[in-house]
Amino acid sequence: MIITISGAAGSGKSTIAQRLSEELSWPRYYIGGIRREMAKKRGMTLADYNKLGETDFSTDKELDDYQKNLGLKEDNFIIEGRTSWYFIPHSLKIYLDVSLEEGAKRIFLSLQKSNERNEGNDLKDLEAVKKSVIERSNSDKLRYQKYYNIDVNDVKHYDFYLDTSKFNQEEVFTSVFNFVKSRLSRPNRNVLPRAK
Repeated sequence: MIITISGAAGSGKSTIAQRLSEELSWPRYYIGGIRREMAKKRGMTLADYNKLGETDFSTDKELDDYQKNLGLKEDNFIIEGRTSWYFIPHSLKIYLDVSLEEGAKRIFLSLQKSNERNEGNDLKDLEAVKKSVIERSNSDKLRYQKYYNIDVNDVKHYDFYLDTSKFNQEEVFTSVFNFVKSRLSRPNRNVLPRAK
């Protein structure tokens, strides 16, 4: 089984993907992290790189091809990326959502500890982080619509949906892990319920 994790900024995707990887002893691929490194190599922030991607398809295509190939060649791994479900259609697709306010708050707190996200140095307060999240979301939406005609935030694409806004990390992980466990024990997973 391949598990793809997508969702809103600050929803806990990375934390949950890492926890699942540890619990299942499966490798984890973090597309956002690779994309941030690609931006850094060009001397750009993620925001600048995303802006470039609105007119330069190659910034997305390289990673998209990488995801497709992973899905064809490997099994039993977790991949975290907004388009991973699309490029690995036979995966178990999880979407974690969060309100803008809560997601920005989580990102801001994370940036206070360590700014390894390469999202720019101007994120000095919560309002700046909110603005950054909106800009990034709009850029993602524009690029994925333009290049693939998909809306990555449409929950109908996913097997499991959870709004994490009012849950702590442990509650989110328990909910996701219980869902994954239920699917690991079923050979046929054509009809999948959604978490409410």
